[in-house]
Amino acid sequence: MPRLFVALELPFEVKDTLSRLRMPLPGAKWVEADNLHLTLRFAGDIANPVARELASALARIDAEAFSLEVSGTGVFGGQSPTAIWAGATPTPQLESLQRATERAARQAGLPAEGRSFKPHITLARLKHTRPETVVRFLERHSRLSLAPFLVSRFVLMSAKPQSGGGPYAIEETFQLAGGFDDFSAFEDSW
Repeated sequence: MPRLFVALELPFEVKDTLSRLRMPLPGAKWVEADNLHLTLRFAGDIANPVARELASALARIDAEAFSLEVSGTGVFGGQSPTAIWAGATPTPQLESLQRATERAARQAGLPAEGRSFKPHITLARLKHTRPETVVRFLERHSRLSLAPFLVSRFVLMSAKPQSGGGPYAIEETFQLAGGFDDFSAFEDSW
């Protein structure tokens, strides 16, 4: 039974920059650079027939490539922080792609996502981390703003069941119209 989620990959430069934001923070488990991504839809631990139906529904998504910008940082959990994240600037194209992945999940028989979509990249998971230390991190990186990059595909990723934070593996890749096949092609175009 695979643990699956639909995500956007990040270019090396973005992952490298985000990984350099790390700082000593008691109780923080930082996400390794190779595992940084933006989740569009979490599917969870699902049976193989449902996973195949999800992949089939995702393959039918017709969406255009678009530009995405990472900016700002934040925290989930308020006074009991559970995660530090970097934000992604919402765009109509990103929101449309996320809604399409939600429809695909529902077509595959998954229940509706109970939370509203907040585009973000999880940087660290927190356990018993004092809020004031998290505030220092947020103050230091509140003006984070990275150069926009082209999103030319989305992926179906897997993680070990009952684990969080990776390692992740790409199970399927879905191209967006008008995009490049991979990040190296995009980099070579400059």
